Amino acid sequence: MKKNLNNWKLWLVVSLTLGLAPFVPEPHIFGKVSWIMGGAVGMQALDWFDFMQHGFPFVLLGRALFVNFILNKKLS
Repeated sequence: MKKNLNNWKLWLVVSLTLGLAPFVPEPHIFGKVSWIMGGAVGMQALDWFDFMQHGFPFVLLGRALFVNFILNKKLS
């Protein structure tokens, strides 16, 4: 499990597929982020949950990149 959690290549693929889906007319996460940056007026609980679902792969990608390239350099 920890091996997959630190696999940045896996999380890159997941982020580019599930994190950005659906792709047309614009990636879904971009619409949610712009909605939040605009004040999140009218966002319901389901919209926040949707934002978390599409955003979590990017969080895990950032974590894996940090562990692999920052922490591992300090430990070497």
